[in-house]
Amino acid sequence: MGRPFGVPVYVSPSWFLVAALITWVFGDQLDRVLPDLGPARYLVSLFFAVAFYASVLVHELAHTVAALRFKLPVRRIQLQFFGGVSEIEKESETPGREFVLAFVGPLLSLLLAGAFYLGMELVDPASVPGVLLAGLMISNLLVAAFNLLPGLPLDGGRMLRAVIWSITGKPMTGTIAAAWVGRALAVAVLLGLPMLTHTGVLGPGTDDIGGMNTVMDALLAAILAAIIWTGAGNSLRMARLREHLPELRARTLTRRAVPVENTTPLSEALRRAVEAGARAIVIVDGHGDPVSIVRETAIASVPEHRRPWVDVSTLAHELTDGMKVSAELSGEELLDHLRATPATEYLVVEPGGAIYGVLSTLDVERAFVKAMARPQS
Repeated sequence: MGRPFGVPVYVSPSWFLVAALITWVFGDQLDRVLPDLGPARYLVSLFFAVAFYASVLVHELAHTVAALRFKLPVRRIQLQFFGGVSEIEKESETPGREFVLAFVGPLLSLLLAGAFYLGMELVDPASVPGVLLAGLMISNLLVAAFNLLPGLPLDGGRMLRAVIWSITGKPMTGTIAAAWVGRALAVAVLLGLPMLTHTGVLGPGTDDIGGMNTVMDALLAAILAAIIWTGAGNSLRMARLREHLPELRARTLTRRAVPVENTTPLSEALRRAVEAGARAIVIVDGHGDPVSIVRETAIASVPEHRRPWVDVSTLAHELTDGMKVSAELSGEELLDHLRATPATEYLVVEPGGAIYGVLSTLDVERAFVKAMARPQS
């Protein structure tokens, strides 16, 4: 939908379902408040749905601007079912920054609510602008209040995580505590929301025709609870992922490689590799500089009886700058490099440029899965 601050904004197909639901529900409310509108009330309701999600976009842009201010890359903003999300690719370096990054979203929603309240003072409350401004004020207050609940994946959960991180000095401890509070919130929403709406605590109820309102309340509570529970679980998994990232080191995951010339038969190259205890083959030029890597999958596809007649150059892919990886890279820096230049194998070189070996993305994946499978420290 655009690239504010250079960050792409996407709208999920689920948004259209929610927009239709808001249009229908708000339209029925308008019929009671402004009965003279007639069918035009649904056009006004659709405008409200778009304006509400524009407010959600402002909320997410607050997170995005703060992240960019802290030099944290933001992959995208996505507006979706029940709100939006800013996909920030890296962890905050300090709990203070994490707290600020989480708090600016609800803060902007509160400021928007205040701006809409001031706008209400300038118009007739019984007019279309008055009803729209009142609806936007209330909806932004609800967005701020909901996001300030102290459980992941909500902003309040990230703020709680930052506080516990600051006290304990351990970000993982903060994540675990905030995630479990988030799961408790999910259970509370599932059980408590239908009860509150049924008793009228959240406002005057309407006639429950055939139990329809009860069913809708229970369905809404189940959806919200599922979103919170799933988000809390994802936060735990992402925290474990980041905890194990430092274990991924290019130097320890690299396969030893044997250098050969481009006219070397495959069978001879494999013989040299076995003698040297190497598991990869790098083609070098006359000066000994690497020019390409022999693909492991290509080797496997050549029958053994044909290998003496196949030159390794026919099974190699040329090296580009992005396919050269420093042996010193590890953790998130290593993954960022591999993500920037997708390939199956990379040449790993020493800081001085000497060949260290070949890194296979398959080996990186296996090491990561193995690390994630270990009990949490």
